[in-house]
Amino acid sequence: MDKPNNLILQTATALIAFLLLGFSIYLFMAGHNSPGGGFVGGLVTSAAIVLLYMAYGIKFVEKIIPINFRMLIPIGLLVALLTSMGSFLFDVPFLSHTYGYFKFPVFGEVELATATLFDLGVYLTVVGVTVTIIVNIANDKKEV
Repeated sequence: MDKPNNLILQTATALIAFLLLGFSIYLFMAGHNSPGGGFVGGLVTSAAIVLLYMAYGIKFVEKIIPINFRMLIPIGLLVALLTSMGSFLFDVPFLSHTYGYFKFPVFGEVELATATLFDLGVYLTVVGVTVTIIVNIANDKKEV
């Protein structure tokens, strides 16, 4: 049952969730060279989504973010597993990563690393697990 929330909370949530999602992308992309990565980026994304759930309610968030968060868990695990096993194809130690510099029309020369693909798997798994757990706890109606 969704109850009406405070207008101030909803207004602040729109700005804060936007900032949190932007910061989570920064953390995700900076992860292979500096602190950050898939885990902490996933936690910050989950915090933004949970904040949206608290401010606007489950029905509204499910309408604007039509993602089954439970499906992110196996998808993320599969991406991380396939990325980590890719090292076997090149006869290098498990979880070894490599990088290269590539030229793109708008961005110029950009460094791309295989660690980013592994972090993507971790990111998807963390978002899926965290949001699923918190939404299930919120929907749990115990009879006392």
